[in-house]
Amino acid sequence: MITIKSPREIEIMARAGRIVAETLLLLRAEVRPGMSTEDMDQIAEAFIRSHPGATPSFKGLYGFPKTLCTSINEEIVHGIPSHARVLREGSIVSVDVGVYLEGLHADSATTIPVGEVSPEAARLLQVTKRCLVAGVAQASHGNYVGDIGHAVQQVAEAAGFGVVRELVGHGIGSEFHEEPQIPNFGAPKRGRRLLDGMTVAIEPMITAGSPVTKTLGDKWTVVTADGSLSAHFENTVAITRDGPRILTTV
Repeated sequence: MITIKSPREIEIMARAGRIVAETLLLLRAEVRPGMSTEDMDQIAEAFIRSHPGATPSFKGLYGFPKTLCTSINEEIVHGIPSHARVLREGSIVSVDVGVYLEGLHADSATTIPVGEVSPEAARLLQVTKRCLVAGVAQASHGNYVGDIGHAVQQVAEAAGFGVVRELVGHGIGSEFHEEPQIPNFGAPKRGRRLLDGMTVAIEPMITAGSPVTKTLGDKWTVVTADGSLSAHFENTVAITRDGPRILTTV
């Protein structure tokens, strides 16, 4: 069900979103070769819980065991933090985090280079960030879900990259996943209409090779089927008559 948020609810989500954004900034500053994804998870959980009333959205969601999703190189989303997963020079790591505050969620992701990365990886990160900017720009009252997906797809495919089909963005609010789904592909003026007060998580997942995916044996980690690099960027956005308002920002 699509829910329309009150101004008060949107302000709460913006407060949660600020904690999310600050968590990602902290992790970006801390990430280095030799660090484990479990180290990252412990830093993030402690930081989130240091804010009165704030808790990690992901921990326990559908049985997920950690605060972060940490997905390295060919891993697209839902990588589980572990002491065994150590970051290496030249890797890229997608970090996805949510915060629950006063009955509402906010959600964001970024992909962080670990030390010096290849030109291909750097270009993938740059283009995926541009995909997010293009998608968010379409998140205005009166537009359609298809406008968001079309904008993302145009940027990614013009650069020669793939757009993951099986995984999509989503509405967000009192439930972490709400309607509508927000694909990163599609045609303009198609799908649900965007209305003032809706809140959505827009999250391009872009691959350097084929967009075909597979899920690993842990039943969580989704990877590119061809082993190509993947990047993931995300913001929670409120739809307003004055244009999109990014809630996951500092």
